[in-house]
Amino acid sequence: MCRSVGASGLPPPLSPADTTDPSEIVFRADREGVSMSENPDDDRLEELREKKMEELREQQQGGNDAEAQREAQERADAQQEAVLKQYLTDGARQRLNAVEMSKPEFGEKVKQQVAALAQSGRIQGRIDEDQMRDLLKELQPEQKSFDIRRR
Repeated sequence: MCRSVGASGLPPPLSPADTTDPSEIVFRADREGVSMSENPDDDRLEELREKKMEELREQQQGGNDAEAQREAQERADAQQEAVLKQYLTDGARQRLNAVEMSKPEFGEKVKQQVAALAQSGRIQGRIDEDQMRDLLKELQPEQKSFDIRRR
C-alpha cells in the first residue's frame, strides 16, 4: 500500500480505520520513506542507530564463532577423557590426576601423550600405576641440580 505525499512532505492523514495501532503509523511512515520529523538531528540519530545495529549483528556472529570453537574444544576434551578411561587403570588415573593437581601443564602434556599413543595403537593392553610412573619419569623435564659448597 503506497500513499501519496502531500505538499508538506508528510503522508495524508490516516482514516480512523488505519489508526488501530500507533506503531503501525511509524512503520508505515518508514516503509513509505517519510521521516516522522524533518529535524536533521533525527536523521543523524537514525543513522547512528542503524550503525549500532549493524555492529551488534557483527558481534553476535563473532560470538557464534567463539561458541563453536568452545564446543569443539569440549568435544576434544571429552574424547581424550574417554581414551584415558579406556587405556588407564584406576591407579594410573589417580596418579595422573595427582600430577595434574600439582603441575597442571605437565599433567596435560602427559594426557596428550597417552592419548596420542593410544590412538596410534602403540599401547598394548592397559597402563597400570607402575607403567604410569615410568612414563612420568620419561616425560618429566630434566631438572637442574645445584651444588652448594660452603667454604
